This record gives sequence, structure tokens and C-alpha cells, in this order.
Amino acid sequence: MTSPAGPRAAVPDDEVAAALGGDQRAYAALVERHRAELHLHCYRFTASTQDAEDLVQETFLRAGAKRASFPGRSTFHAWLYGIATNACLDVLRRRPRRVTPPEVSGPADPSPARRRTSRGWSPTRTGSSRTSWRPESIPRRCWSGGRPTELAFLAAIQHLPQRQRAVLILRDVVGWPAAETAAALDVTVASVNSALQRARETLRRRWVRNDADRRAIARLGEVEQAMLAGMVDAWERTDVDEVAALLGARARLVMPPMTSWYDGRESITQFLASHAFTPGMTGHVRAMATAANRQPALGIYLRDANARFRPFALLVLTVEREVITELALFHLPRLFPLCGLPVEW
Repeated sequence: MTSPAGPRAAVPDDEVAAALGGDQRAYAALVERHRAELHLHCYRFTASTQDAEDLVQETFLRAGAKRASFPGRSTFHAWLYGIATNACLDVLRRRPRRVTPPEVSGPADPSPARRRTSRGWSPTRTGSSRTSWRPESIPRRCWSGGRPTELAFLAAIQHLPQRQRAVLILRDVVGWPAAETAAALDVTVASVNSALQRARETLRRRWVRNDADRRAIARLGEVEQAMLAGMVDAWERTDVDEVAALLGARARLVMPPMTSWYDGRESITQFLASHAFTPGMTGHVRAMATAANRQPALGIYLRDANARFRPFALLVLTVEREVITELALFHLPRLFPLCGLPVEW
């Protein structure tokens, strides 16, 4: 049977029965099979890898507490998705919406700037290689031909009310039918359809590109690889002119959770020249290609006193029309293992 969340290997009925019947080892093995996909599901709701990790654990705890009451009307896989969705909604009700730096303040002066901390979010690995990056195929059910884990999508859905966000993810990303979505959220099918319509309209205004943009995205594979290779080389040689050649004129640099951000090629290169690409940094920086949120990315390493290169920041690239339009710099070394990057080089 194909699960509502997409094709996956079926779990034998006897394994499910053993896990739900009180066999702790069987239960641990069963839920562990779902960890990676549930992490991605929770990440779409929260836009935070740490929150997603916590919510996966909460999902497993909730499922363990009520496994004796597993209804059997759906697959165990779908049952876990429903529990995870409601765990995410509980968290979203208790906290303010996460924001991106341009929503908090105007662009910063590229000279040494004040940095204020805000609640931010971080990317996750959704298919990557330590040595090269290839665009993943996009399932037809993904919303309007876009990428349901790219940073722009995650930023856009943060504007949706919690219920609409849940409906959009379950219906258009996970691929559940309206009736199953309604059952998981304990609402009517009519409510699901109404929420989905409103969510799609909000997302259309904030994220979905026009037909010309979508045609350009379809041609991005080789372009993204070239942009990524150029950016890796630019960082390793601390060559700010090479960075400038890759950027669009209206590109921007954001650094969540900092609210400081830089608008335009000139501001970005001035900031990098005075902060990251100073003469003393030559030979002290290395970069490795990877992918995050189905976008090209690079792990940036700095040389320490023992001549070892340690994780410094993850840089995620947004490429449109053969130029880089956004650099998202996450100074979060803990993200490196999630992106298949070594913790020492």
C-alpha cells in the first residue's frame, strides 16, 4: 500500500503488531524508521532544525503513550504523521511567528554594523553530497511546481495561521486527501477545503513565481552548479571580486538570527571585504559544496591555531536567472552534519 505521505517500503504487519503490543525493542525500531521523514515534516512547520528534532521526540513519546489505542484504519506511518502534525500545532500556538531579517529592519550599512538578535530559523539537509550538488526531482504534488523546503517557501508559510499551515502541508506537500487531513486535525472536510484555498492564495502572493520564473527555474540545474562552484572558489581564495561577478545587482545577504542584512551587490561585497575577505584571511578559509533545503550551499571552514579547519558557517544560495539573488549565512556549526559535511577538515 502506498502511504498518504508518498511511496515507501511497507512495514510487515507482524512487526507493527509486535511494536504496538508492548515489545519495546520492536517499537523503538519501528519509529526509528520514520525519524528522517518526520524531522522534515516538523521542519516545514517550524523552520527550525532544533525544534524539529524536539518535535520528533515528542511525537514518539505521544505515540508510545497511546499505541494501545492505534485505530488500525490507516497505516502506522500515517498515524505518526497525524500525531506529529498536532505536536507541531501545539508548539506554534505557544510562540510568535518566526521572521526573516528583512521583515525586522531595513538594510544595514556595510561598514562595521550593530547586530541585533531576533528569533530566526535554520536550514536542514534535504538531499546533498559532500562533494557535489545535484538538483532533486520535484514531485508533482509539490505546491505549484515549487520546492517545498526551499528557504523562500519556508519563509512564506510562516505567514500562514497555524491551521492553514497544517492543511497546506498535509494536502499539497505530504499529499493527503481532504478526508484524511480533516480526521487528523479533527475538523470537517469543508473546513479543510476552505483553509486550503486561503492558504494557497496567501502563498501565491508571497512565494509562487510567474510562468516565466518557473521556466527559468527548470533550467537552473547546470547554472546552480556553476554558481556553487564559483562561490566555493571565491571563498577559498577570499576573492571578493569573484563573489561580485556571481551576484545579481539587487542581491541580498541575510544572516539569521541576526537582524542585520545587506541589500545589493555593492553593499554585500563591501561587507565581505571588511569582515570576511580581509588580507589576513587568505589561506585560512576553506569551503565545501553541499545542499540545504534543496538549494546549493557551501560549508565554510576557518583554520584554527592547530592548522585544522573547523566549521564556521553554512551559506545557502538562491539562484534565479543565472545570478545569485540571495546569500543566507547561518553561523551554526551544528548544521554541518545535517548537510553531510565533516566537522573537521
